[in-house]
Amino acid sequence: MLAIATGDPTGVGPEVTLKAIAAELPRDDEHYLIIGDPDFLRALNSRLQTGLSLGDAGPETASRVAIVNPSAALSHELVTGSPEAARSALAYLRHGAELCLNGQAQGLVTAPVNKEAIIRSGEDRFVGQTELLSALARTDRTAMMLLGADDRNRWLRVALATIHIPIRDVATRLKRERIELAIELSAQACRDLALPRARIAVCGLNPHAGEGGKIGDEEITIISPAVDAMKQRGFDVHGPFAADTLFHQVYRGDYDAVVAMYHDQGLVPLKMIGFEQGVNWTLGLPFIRTSPDHGTAYDIAGRGVANPSSMVAAIRLARQLAQRRAVA
Repeated sequence: MLAIATGDPTGVGPEVTLKAIAAELPRDDEHYLIIGDPDFLRALNSRLQTGLSLGDAGPETASRVAIVNPSAALSHELVTGSPEAARSALAYLRHGAELCLNGQAQGLVTAPVNKEAIIRSGEDRFVGQTELLSALARTDRTAMMLLGADDRNRWLRVALATIHIPIRDVATRLKRERIELAIELSAQACRDLALPRARIAVCGLNPHAGEGGKIGDEEITIISPAVDAMKQRGFDVHGPFAADTLFHQVYRGDYDAVVAMYHDQGLVPLKMIGFEQGVNWTLGLPFIRTSPDHGTAYDIAGRGVANPSSMVAAIRLARQLAQRRAVA
């Protein structure tokens, strides 16, 4: 069974969840547990005319798609980005993690939440779903990987050495051990995906990878020592390379994954080639967690026009990983 946390109910999360499950249900024999408000989801399902039969979670349910609600019922007049919506989204996320940690779900797919709304609701320490799930799993050995392919099935797989921090803080918070961890987890991700190799490329931080220290020295003092240490451990890892040319080489197949030093360095090229099918995969958790690579899209929420392609890709990846773990 895969659990799907529907995210902010005033965003597109519930819509893409229902559309994606409706698209995938004829293709597999998976059971899906949707975490959200039953009345809200059934009303939305009726408007979308997906044809899904939504049961209630429990031992007696015969439906392959069931709903569980760990939070209070939603108001009928729910305001976009309201504290109520934000608190519900967090409750759904936490419950999904608990199901996986307790062995009741094989994996968790998470729909988008809105960071600003969550902070306004009183959760002022919230940084992101990846960080919250890592805390719930009591581990700091995680990394964010984004995956996407173009229409010719050419893939980019990008792991991040730093995640949700201001650009001005990247150089001071970039640590050798986090780069080494991203390399290690990227190689493991390649094995989990059953790729024939796990050849990892590492970005420099500065323009032209620092030009031998003339444009910053992080490549010399932090990044190269991390790469060398991982080579000594037997990893097929290379770099640091200038990011402006590296992604072309990764895209043409020279490498299987790339470790980027900061969020936009890695995600801009990824979203350029795989925006609609991009998937966020949290590496290093004790359970499978994927999510669509887009936000709450408040501007189109409730209109029935949201594209479920990224959620479909997130579900397919979670299912693929779960099936591989089941036979391992």
